Amino acid sequence: MTTPLKEAAGRYGVWNVGLRSEDPTRRGELAETAAELEELGYGAIWLGGNSNAGHARPLIGATSRIVVGTSIQSIWEHTADDAAAAFAELDAAHPGRFALGLGVSHAKIADQYRRPYSALVAYLDALDAAGVPADRRVLAALGPKTLELARDRAAGAIPYLVTPEHTARARQILGEGPLLAPELKVVLEPDPARARSLARDYLAMYLALPNYTNNFLRLGFAEEDLTDGGSDRLIDAVFAWGEEDRIKDRIDAFHTAGADHVALQVVDGGDRDSLPREAWRRLASILA
Repeated sequence: MTTPLKEAAGRYGVWNVGLRSEDPTRRGELAETAAELEELGYGAIWLGGNSNAGHARPLIGATSRIVVGTSIQSIWEHTADDAAAAFAELDAAHPGRFALGLGVSHAKIADQYRRPYSALVAYLDALDAAGVPADRRVLAALGPKTLELARDRAAGAIPYLVTPEHTARARQILGEGPLLAPELKVVLEPDPARARSLARDYLAMYLALPNYTNNFLRLGFAEEDLTDGGSDRLIDAVFAWGEEDRIKDRIDAFHTAGADHVALQVVDGGDRDSLPREAWRRLASILA
């Protein structure tokens, strides 16, 4: 019997784009990094961008316990049949170690983007027919309808770019059983001006995507909060920055609001594909 995803993922994980690299010259580095993350006590690695089971395989092979999940695999880029076949192969080799994180991406990114909610429902129907268990898949859910779908058709939700207030609302919709694992961006910088500048530079690209901006408006932010890379109010809501105690308090706020697990994404001004290993060590120390 495999460990339920909610239990296996633990309280903390890392969210990173670079760990899904397909560059063969980086395989040793990726395997070594995954092994260290497991040793540091993280419960899960969430592969950012349009990731898939193939990206997870070498990380799972280099570790013994840590969950590796996609965050997310776009339903437009991978057919349900292909996703099911890849899941079955990986789960047979490493039972319970892979979490299939699914999402509808964005209209500005996916050319096929049409009726995303209905498309996601149909995709889950196809996964059911192919034998992918609901308790090994999670949904990138922001709005109430998709959160209900995550409750009823998956192991839970992995909301991206959210606040503790969203986490509290999501927990109400999900109920106590399903996994709720929001992503949180972390800037290990004590100077407020520099921390917010780094955060604002990173956030700007997301403020061009209506799925996120509409969610911010539902949470009570105003249109002026969404301009020029985001207001201080918005930055402070969706990033943890500052001294270590302040960062820990911000992470704890998500757990207090109802999160089971928080996926931590380091933002340091470097390349999105980088592996901020020293920052992950610092975070592990803070969390300990």
